[in-house]
Amino acid sequence: MSAIAPNSLAARDIAYALHPYTDPRQHEEKGPLVITEGHGIWVRDSEGREYIEGLAGLWCTSLGFSEKRLVEAARRQLDRLPYTHLFAGRSSEPVIELAESLARLAPEPLRQRCRVFFTNSGSEAVDTAIKLVWYYNNARGLPEKKRIIGRRRAYHGVTVAASHLTALDYTRAGFDLPMRHLFFELTTPSLYRDGFPGESEEAFADRLAHEFETLVRALGPETVAAFIAEPVIGAGGVVVPPAGYFTKIRPLLEKYDILMIADEVICGFGRTGNWWGSETFDIRPDLMTIAKQLSSAYQPIGAVLLSQPVYEAIADYAHRLGNFGTGYTYGGHPVAAAVALETLRIYEQDRILDHVRTVAPHFQERLMALGQHPLVGEARGVGLIGAIELVQNKAARTPFDPALRMNARVVAKAMERGLIVRPLVCDTIGICPPLIISAAEIDLLFDRLEGAVEAVWQELSAGTAPCS
Repeated sequence: MSAIAPNSLAARDIAYALHPYTDPRQHEEKGPLVITEGHGIWVRDSEGREYIEGLAGLWCTSLGFSEKRLVEAARRQLDRLPYTHLFAGRSSEPVIELAESLARLAPEPLRQRCRVFFTNSGSEAVDTAIKLVWYYNNARGLPEKKRIIGRRRAYHGVTVAASHLTALDYTRAGFDLPMRHLFFELTTPSLYRDGFPGESEEAFADRLAHEFETLVRALGPETVAAFIAEPVIGAGGVVVPPAGYFTKIRPLLEKYDILMIADEVICGFGRTGNWWGSETFDIRPDLMTIAKQLSSAYQPIGAVLLSQPVYEAIADYAHRLGNFGTGYTYGGHPVAAAVALETLRIYEQDRILDHVRTVAPHFQERLMALGQHPLVGEARGVGLIGAIELVQNKAARTPFDPALRMNARVVAKAMERGLIVRPLVCDTIGICPPLIISAAEIDLLFDRLEGAVEAVWQELSAGTAPCS
């Protein structure tokens, strides 16, 4: 505490704030990194230091930190109509236009008369999707069909329901989660960590599809309602699925009448090189959750996109009940909707997807080159998202003792060099810059990350850092 000036922003934060995903006692000693301003892919802290924001905030600030068109869109809407809601059939112009735009952009088969339900975040979107799946099966007279299957290391949010699908220990410890009778987990689709020795991508995908069907049959197909998956697992280590994985599972979904929920909260809006990760990996969702890059994080907003068959069953059931009894005070907030709508316009008018496709090969080239470093077991990614996984022994894929937090050491070295990246599970480091990043900025990002990795490697080699 002595190094933190009394009455400073940091001291006031320590006195009053409880931070998510933070050790409170450690925070009391070290204090926060206070970000005060940003421009492009750069942010500046309260001490005047500048950083490349190498995780786009939390995978979300796609257009960087100084897009004036989004600021102006918010100002115009605040001047005109700062709030109205969507309850009891009420709406607003930006909500109507945004729903229409999202329906036009949706992947198949959602594009065929898609419906949009607005939320405030990705967690709320996933929570809502779970409720919609249950409601849908009640509508069809299938009250036992409620179980939902996810994957280990998945991240789907932190509401009570969504937390059951976020299969990461640190999100569950202390919260009495999970309740095992409704939510089930399959193998993480990581060939590097979960493949058998010598197993090919195709054989691995076949094995995972067989595991899926085996679980469905063991649970009883009449009880299994949905399969939820991120196209690329994000916070669980940026896990890119093996080729053909979703294509092999799709016939099983059809065979057993199981809905596909694509969680596009991170992958949506160009991150993987297509509008949707569902297009990149051949997923055909019945429901899709979105948030984050929907507004470039300038306003909190999320949504669930529903296919026409799901909507029709829900609408008929709600009509019989006399009301569709769910929603959020700020769901479809007109200011958030106006900013999201302007974000979509910028994506199209500035050809952001074309830009991603132009610079992503260079991003992946630098990422894979870093994968050759002796401290890096695997580099993996697609589009403008990637990760490196640190290992003690590269040939044997031997991990470090998790208590050493080797990835946090590299992240700290990166911070010293003016780069913000994020430590993830399994000693991985996530990289997910704003979509507007240039080729030159990609080089600067990876130069700094390589320097951080090498610095930790040199400490290990010199025996000045623990390795086991």
